[in-house]
Amino acid sequence: MTIFELSLHISVVSLKKFELYQSTLFLLNNILFNLLAILLNSGLILVFSFFEKSARMGVKTQFSIKDLENLSNVKAHTIRIWEKRYNLLEPERTDTNIRKYNLENLKKLLNVAYLYDQGHKISKIAKLENSEIQKLIQKNSINETNSLALKQLKSAMFDFDDDLFQYTFTELNKTKSFSEIFSEVFLPLLSDIGLLWQTGTIDPSHERFISELIKRKVIVAIDSLKTQPNKSSSPVFALFLPIGEIHEIGLLFTNFQLLSRGFKTVYLGTNIGIESLVHITNHYNQICFLSYFTVKPDLIEIRKYLRDFNKRISKDDQHQLWLLGAKVRKFSDLKTPPNIKIIANNKDFPELLETLKKS
Repeated sequence: MTIFELSLHISVVSLKKFELYQSTLFLLNNILFNLLAILLNSGLILVFSFFEKSARMGVKTQFSIKDLENLSNVKAHTIRIWEKRYNLLEPERTDTNIRKYNLENLKKLLNVAYLYDQGHKISKIAKLENSEIQKLIQKNSINETNSLALKQLKSAMFDFDDDLFQYTFTELNKTKSFSEIFSEVFLPLLSDIGLLWQTGTIDPSHERFISELIKRKVIVAIDSLKTQPNKSSSPVFALFLPIGEIHEIGLLFTNFQLLSRGFKTVYLGTNIGIESLVHITNHYNQICFLSYFTVKPDLIEIRKYLRDFNKRISKDDQHQLWLLGAKVRKFSDLKTPPNIKIIANNKDFPELLETLKKS
């Protein structure tokens, strides 16, 4: 998961929207557990400071062997063998002899699993001290700029380290454009968050921390664009998120992509109902409405949403609607009216824009 992906991007619009509150809370619980796998896999920064923070925030700090299996993709049976044969981990045990692992155990297993997947023998890894394991991970990442950056960003999230985030971004920016940084680093990070949301832990503050930092970078990139939009460009793009959809980073980056190619945009932001889009049609003759469906609307409501859009906004197919996001990918083969385009792969979007510019 992309997340675009990841993303990962979270608030409650109103207590009256209880259904939205429940779905958002469920999403949070699932996303945050899997963030731990991503963050701990870095192996570059110690997490001693997290123990104190986690105690204050009530974050889960003990894990079952099944948790470790889900987070590391190492089978429980293999974990037990590594424990017995190499004394790899030292779990506590309950009165009923059930293993309980702390964060240090989990982090070590994730680091070991990373090196094991890189081709290192478990017998050799098991003999290394934690500091040696970290050095070996760093050595493996020297020639993997994006991989190293991802690890640092995950560590920054885990320790609420704004300085590490800024340093990592600055280093990337020396050799990459903002589009490359977003596509090659930010998107995989957000995608990992989305793909690993199946079992739940960690405080929501971690996800919000990194999401807000990424969002700020996108906004700064938009503000710093030197290319002035071509006001004669047709159509005008109106960007919005539907009611209940609160994941904005992807839409912001889409705005950046449009502006950097000279298109005129009207950015409306989150929680925009179809009825509100009518006002835009009073100002522009040809509009391409563009939206991201990440968690809303529900799959069973998407067909109705498309019908309502054409009924209220584009009766004669005058205005287009382009849709991106995880929800619409499942509808990539859906037959839609000529004015509605489902973009199942985000990588196709820049190509569409280039084609549109030439037309």
